[in-house]
Amino acid sequence: MRRGTIVRWGVPIAAAAVIGAAIGAGPVIAAVSGDPVLPERSAEQLLADAAAAAKKAGGPPQMSGTVQQTASLGLPALPSQGGSASPLAMLSGSREIKVWYGAEDRLRVALPGQMSETNLIVNGDQAWYWDSGTNTATKLKLPAEGEQSPAKPVPSPTDLTPQQVAQGFLDRVDESTGVSVTNTAEVAGRAAYQLVLTPKAQGSLVQEVRLALDGENYMPLQVQVFAKGSAEPAFQVGFTQVTFTAPAAENFAFTPPAGAKVEEQDLGKLGGQQPEHGKEAEKAAEDVKVVGEGWTTVAVLPFKPGEQKPAEQKPGEQKLGELKPEEQQSGSSEAQALTAILEQATPVSGAWGSGKMIKTKLVTALLTDDGRLLAGAVTPDELVKVAGQ
Repeated sequence: MRRGTIVRWGVPIAAAAVIGAAIGAGPVIAAVSGDPVLPERSAEQLLADAAAAAKKAGGPPQMSGTVQQTASLGLPALPSQGGSASPLAMLSGSREIKVWYGAEDRLRVALPGQMSETNLIVNGDQAWYWDSGTNTATKLKLPAEGEQSPAKPVPSPTDLTPQQVAQGFLDRVDESTGVSVTNTAEVAGRAAYQLVLTPKAQGSLVQEVRLALDGENYMPLQVQVFAKGSAEPAFQVGFTQVTFTAPAAENFAFTPPAGAKVEEQDLGKLGGQQPEHGKEAEKAAEDVKVVGEGWTTVAVLPFKPGEQKPAEQKPGEQKLGELKPEEQQSGSSEAQALTAILEQATPVSGAWGSGKMIKTKLVTALLTDDGRLLAGAVTPDELVKVAGQ
């Protein structure tokens, strides 16, 4: 999948992203009135079906569709992120992406914004990144055989799809998870099985995760995460429209519009290089400590908001991912969003020290005065325990 690596290496489309004895082997509950009718499948069979679909040779089936992601965590209204897929942008509201998949080397992902749209188009040896907001088309050259790829890939556009999100949950199914099936459902006009994952840990804020698997190919069509005590999903990502047929060839054709600024980026020449802010992100990732396991995992990392500064850039240096004026404005919006979140934090203290607690339906975070950030889909008590360790 060398040509397919373009969706993972250095392209500025990024997203927001958590068997045995636990399996309930009973059949699917009979469809209720109005639900589609599918052959009965047990939870164990559906887990196997989903695993086989994910590992199918040649990748996912040819398809095109629209994916909508919605978060309702109970946060205050956040400043507009202009359609961004940054982590903060994905904490509230809804956004969508459009995808076309013909093969490993025929892919298109479009991320609509309020007044613009960005596209990643891969068509055989041709790869483009189009940003209508800046009227810039970047022709991307893949690393040649033997060339080193960029050291640290950014999240791929597929991180925003139900398949990627569902796989993250399926990979964590073990004895700490109850697995069952419920009524069949209709998602994007297609009949689907509903596989339900239920955490057994009392300290988790997750009540259950519902995975809608296509009734024909078992590909995840929708993921819904329900917080305890809530009847509506706190987070949801799923297809609103999907067609499992080969997309038309014109979907992968791209010619820069007249008057557009055309740039080129040789990903092979990046080698092991990285933008300075990328190095900072990598170092931060190395500093992350994971405490606990399964549904009560807590991430602990150094964090001092007052010390966060943009990375310096050497004169004349131009690297993939460097901030343009409009991206700097986006960074300003993210700072405003972070401020809005911090304003609802509650002062807390204990034998471990003092800090501020941020509580949402699905995620809890603790900013300690000694410079730590603890976060997880856990109760405040779980964070306090970890803070004292």
